[in-house]
Amino acid sequence: MPDFVDQVEISVRAGKGGDGIVHFRREKYVPRGGPDGGDGGRGGDVILEVDPHLNTLASFRHRRKFAAQPGGRGGPNNQTGKSAEPLIIPVPPGTLVYDADTGELLGDLTEPGQRLVVARGGRGGRGNARFKSARFQTPRLAEKGEPGEERRLRLELKLIADVGLVGVPNAGKSTFLAKVTAAKPKIAPYPFTTLTPNLGVVQLDDDVSFVLADIPGLIEGAHRGVGLGHDFLRHIQRTRVLIHLLDGLSQDPVADFDQINAELALFDPNLAQKPQIVAFNKMDLPEVRARWPQVRDAIQARGYEIYPISALTGEGVSRVLWRAYELLQATPPPEAQTEDIPVYRPEAEDPRAFRIERLPEGFRVHSKALERAAAMTYWEYPQAVRRFQRILEALGVKQALREAGIQDGDTVFIGPYELEWREDVGVDGQV
Repeated sequence: MPDFVDQVEISVRAGKGGDGIVHFRREKYVPRGGPDGGDGGRGGDVILEVDPHLNTLASFRHRRKFAAQPGGRGGPNNQTGKSAEPLIIPVPPGTLVYDADTGELLGDLTEPGQRLVVARGGRGGRGNARFKSARFQTPRLAEKGEPGEERRLRLELKLIADVGLVGVPNAGKSTFLAKVTAAKPKIAPYPFTTLTPNLGVVQLDDDVSFVLADIPGLIEGAHRGVGLGHDFLRHIQRTRVLIHLLDGLSQDPVADFDQINAELALFDPNLAQKPQIVAFNKMDLPEVRARWPQVRDAIQARGYEIYPISALTGEGVSRVLWRAYELLQATPPPEAQTEDIPVYRPEAEDPRAFRIERLPEGFRVHSKALERAAAMTYWEYPQAVRRFQRILEALGVKQALREAGIQDGDTVFIGPYELEWREDVGVDGQV
């Protein structure tokens, strides 16, 4: 069984768009054939897809960077380059996808085959045929492909189970799970908690089954991250019904019960509202049987159903499971935290906005729009450079640089590009 991993950060980069080309028809008996350079193809998207056969994020342990393929370069005769296939990254059901830099929840992936586009491929650059006009018959310029989106993601797994087993360490949850399902958790009288959640399918009869999760034991202060804390409390949020297992050999089972419920409520108040069945475990031992009436009365006084069981021998277990199934039927499934299709919001800042920073070695222009335009410019074509200068003029960057005190020969940095300032033309080519 793969190691259980329930939180990981990855980097994704969508494919760059294919470059458009500069080309002119050259055919016999066709004088002045005109421009026919084709557009580049679209870069590949990066997509997360739910694979129901996965139950951990362990596959990301040794690979954290993913990049989709770029689009194909445009061709002559107005041929458009081939668009790249999307990069599909499989994730287990129950994966929450966050933007690692902003903390924004991008998607809640729960259903088999469900997809989420986490990085869009860049559009293909336009070929010179797209720039032809009545006044511009022989355009010697084209666009390079648009860079693909890049982002860091935090993937967080919440187990998807119908019923969750909760309780203090060594209450017998692993034994209970092994008894009623085909799961094979490690079982021993450890003085500490199980380190990984275990899932199993309970088959009550031919037509009745549900998924049961053994949630690792909770200790006092878990809601603050003490012990395993948040690492496993989040898994309980997915369950619809809780079976609270009490350790019959504990010094004070009722105090254990109160402590666990307090931790659940402090972590998420909604957890206190989930249907909960209490099972008093280890009834195969005489001393536990002797304590049963006192514990039963105390739990019932708190408004909960309680059943005597022995996870080791199976005594009373079936009754608890059928009661859990009845509660499941009356409890609606949890709603996903976001829509299947993510909402792409407009950027908070004006995409035309820019900021000029004076550096010892020159001036840096901070602007997403300009950085994208610079990446799509063929600096070897004078017409393409002049087009970029017109963009600078239209955005007001030239005037702002003059007001900032730029002089002939100064260097202007835009993204990874270093451009030389010439007062007669503005920026001129790549240094």
